[in-house]
Amino acid sequence: MIEIVDMAKTLKDLTAQEVLALAIQAEEEDGRIYADLAERVGQDYPDTAKSLAAMHDEEDGHRHRLIELYRQKFGEHIPLIRRQDVKGFITRRPLWMNKILTVPMIRNEVETMEETARNFYQAAIGQTSDAAVRQLLGDLAAEESKHYDMAEAMDERQKASGAREQEDKSERRRFVLQIVQPGLAGLMDGSVSTLAPVFAAAFATHQSRDAFLVGMAASIGAGISMGFAEAMSDDGVLSGRGHPWARGTVCGLMTTAGGIGHTLPFLISNFHWAMVIAVAIVAVELGIIAWIRHRYMDTPLLAAAFQVIVGGTLVFIVGILIGSA
Repeated sequence: MIEIVDMAKTLKDLTAQEVLALAIQAEEEDGRIYADLAERVGQDYPDTAKSLAAMHDEEDGHRHRLIELYRQKFGEHIPLIRRQDVKGFITRRPLWMNKILTVPMIRNEVETMEETARNFYQAAIGQTSDAAVRQLLGDLAAEESKHYDMAEAMDERQKASGAREQEDKSERRRFVLQIVQPGLAGLMDGSVSTLAPVFAAAFATHQSRDAFLVGMAASIGAGISMGFAEAMSDDGVLSGRGHPWARGTVCGLMTTAGGIGHTLPFLISNFHWAMVIAVAIVAVELGIIAWIRHRYMDTPLLAAAFQVIVGGTLVFIVGILIGSA
């Protein structure tokens, strides 16, 4: 049996040369993260993009200063030291997650990145007795602290100018268009349209297993159908509704979830108790739908509840009548 040995070093094990090499890599990666985020939000959130671009320029300046000092001390070759090679070193989100961060999450991420970078420089100062290296690391630690304050100041300036409020409104509209609307459509379809077949099967057979199988088939089938229908309805380019397959996935999953919710109780062999629990879950589902419409679609709560309950009740009655025929 081969034993895997953890070869990662601690920060205390690194030489001054390795500390500088690691810092260069970290500054380069952080700069790229800021540039990528600025590029992604530039069209919709120009003020935030401008702030991110400024942070990129600052990180790029740090990288140049670190490389200049490294060249003076150790020559042209910079050894490859990866983040994962150092225990407890600064971690960053996987790159794919940067594509799904909202603007408020990006602001929080910036502050976290600057704080962890400052902590690294403060800890790295004790790893060398070289005066020039210690001075640069100390200067960068102080500047990272200023960057943290600058990130907060940018946020405050955006609030004062009204740009922050406008960006938050745009973010909310985008969230509603890309997530809430397709998700709500799926949840309504899954919760309401599957009521008739599930309860028709239940009252026709008085067998929990039969109702469960019908409910699962109806839920999964409706989820697939709604997912494809949503994905093919709009490419999102002009409407701003986002990537079609992302919307389709949200819609399909919520459709399936809406139907499965009142289907699962029929796993209970006792038909009477399964029916009671299923009806209770239907009431909860309709309440959730009404709340979402009130919360995100600006529909008065009573009006939303009335519309959803009337529609759900009618479909429920149709299922009972057909099942009892």
